[in-house]
Amino acid sequence: MKRIFWHLFSIILIIFGASIFDGCSTKPDLSNEDTREESNALLALNEQYDNVRNGARLILAYNAQNNAFKGTVENTTTETLKQVRVEIHLSNGVELGPTPARNLGPGEKRDIVLVATGTDFTGWTAHPEVGSGEHSHGEHGEHDKEGGGEHN
Repeated sequence: MKRIFWHLFSIILIIFGASIFDGCSTKPDLSNEDTREESNALLALNEQYDNVRNGARLILAYNAQNNAFKGTVENTTTETLKQVRVEIHLSNGVELGPTPARNLGPGEKRDIVLVATGTDFTGWTAHPEVGSGEHSHGEHGEHDKEGGGEHN
């Protein structure tokens, strides 16, 4: 019985110790960031998107005169963000982007322009993507076929 007690006690100590060290991580605290793929709430055409996700701050607005979404994506961390790209989802189901994946150094900001393929939408949502997950398919992935992309 003593052996089981000490075995369980050791496991508890290991778990407790691991949780203490996990709290000392040097990664930035992203707890207040928008980490969802995109929310169900669409923005109106006259609204601006301004959110931080995985250390990338995306500010975008729709320009009806140019039928384009314009803004910036900025690295808000002290480390390089790998393969940063931007996507926009229109209310008509069309996805614009993602923009070409590029690394962003600490504090670096990049202009974003995504032209809409039509005008039959009444709302939109957007998000930055960071890293090789999500929709990253290399240079010739599924998004290359959609006609979306960055235009500077």
